Amino acid sequence: MAFIDKLKPVVISGVEVLPIIEGGKGIAASTGASSGAFAAAGAIGTFSGVNADTYDENGNALPQVYKTKTRRERHEELVAFGIIGGIEQARIAHEISGGKGRIHMNVLWEMGGAESILHGVLEGSKGMVHGVTCGAGMPYKLAEIAAKYNIYYHPIISSMRAFRALWIRSYSKVPHLLGSVVYEDPWLAGGHNGLSNSEDPNKPEDPYPRVVELRKFMNECGLQDTAIIMAGGAWHLKDWEHWLDNPEIGNIAFQFGTRPLLTKESPVPESWKRKLLTLKEGDVYLNRFSPTGFYSSAVRNNFIIELTERNERQVDYRTAADAEFSAALPVGARGRPVYLRPADKERADSYIAKGFVEALKTQDSTLVFVTHEKAEEILVDQIECMGCLSHCKFSNWKDKDDFTTGKKADPRSFCIQKTLQAIVHDGNVENQLMFSGHNAYKFAEDPFYANGFIPTVKQLVDRIMTGY
Repeated sequence: MAFIDKLKPVVISGVEVLPIIEGGKGIAASTGASSGAFAAAGAIGTFSGVNADTYDENGNALPQVYKTKTRRERHEELVAFGIIGGIEQARIAHEISGGKGRIHMNVLWEMGGAESILHGVLEGSKGMVHGVTCGAGMPYKLAEIAAKYNIYYHPIISSMRAFRALWIRSYSKVPHLLGSVVYEDPWLAGGHNGLSNSEDPNKPEDPYPRVVELRKFMNECGLQDTAIIMAGGAWHLKDWEHWLDNPEIGNIAFQFGTRPLLTKESPVPESWKRKLLTLKEGDVYLNRFSPTGFYSSAVRNNFIIELTERNERQVDYRTAADAEFSAALPVGARGRPVYLRPADKERADSYIAKGFVEALKTQDSTLVFVTHEKAEEILVDQIECMGCLSHCKFSNWKDKDDFTTGKKADPRSFCIQKTLQAIVHDGNVENQLMFSGHNAYKFAEDPFYANGFIPTVKQLVDRIMTGY
């Protein structure tokens, strides 16, 4: 059987579509314009429900200016921005799609106010959104929320064990609206990754047996006809031919998160698109700097290099001297001593001599050494937190109960909302966080993009369907 004959349409979110899904990225990196174009091409478009943009009469993104003083008040402003923006992106996608394909909304379960934003957007966009994809956490309530609005839900998981936990606790109660299960490769996908503590970030595993394991469990649950969406690592579908028309895999579709960034309809700035065309293998770095605490994959630029070096300038300390921690180091404005190992005291002195004069305490009884300017920036970012995550290790914010994680704010991380807003709207791809899948280096190698060619979404979908 020829490859093209194996690549069959699949039923997702209640209708038959091409087996191509636009990966739902974070802040403003997948919008109604891009997702509507994917749906119009007969595939599935996914707009971001994370801090979504609204526009002025000229189509320019409106800046999100916070006017209140407290974190809790700013958090409410952020939720309101997210609801208004999400409804606007759904409307744009619906209009562009012309009734073709499917429109999905993507949210991170660990984003601040996730449930409120979901309810607000789905209430205000009835008939425009066909499904919700959700990862970055364990979204137990996703099925319940989807049932209220009679739309499909699509959990993003990285192992059969994660789906089994979700199924047993929640999803088995709403099986008819389970539109698909998205298996996201935790070693290859861009953005936040679902690596568990038992998995080695430096030892990628073959996704095939992991997806076979997932399918076996789904079959046991009566989900034989429910599609699995393979996310992370998909570029040429010809490389996945052995997955097609394969009873061990079953109904299968493929999610593309990185390739849609380089399209005419992609909302990311031109500097981002040009950068993608220059990447080499290894330029995308799996790291654990995110304030969510999850692993994530991003381009190794000045932003990531600074975080790497900041975390390397780190020593253990104690507040009282003992036999091991015997070397005193004065820290803070008052110069109160903490105690280091003698060898670490030598390291600390060398950092200070190089200009890293501020020793910032972490929640793990370590000090990190930064310049005075960086210390000021970190402090301002922590103070100006607007609660974009459900739990933030950088600022110690939590979006419920007493609104604090109960731990020290962690200077080894960063304000993720600030940097993601900055890169997508200002285009500074060297000094802001640039999420990407690990296959991004293929832009420079793939002849489809020769001479800097940037396709429309329709041209990309047609190309993918050829196997390339």
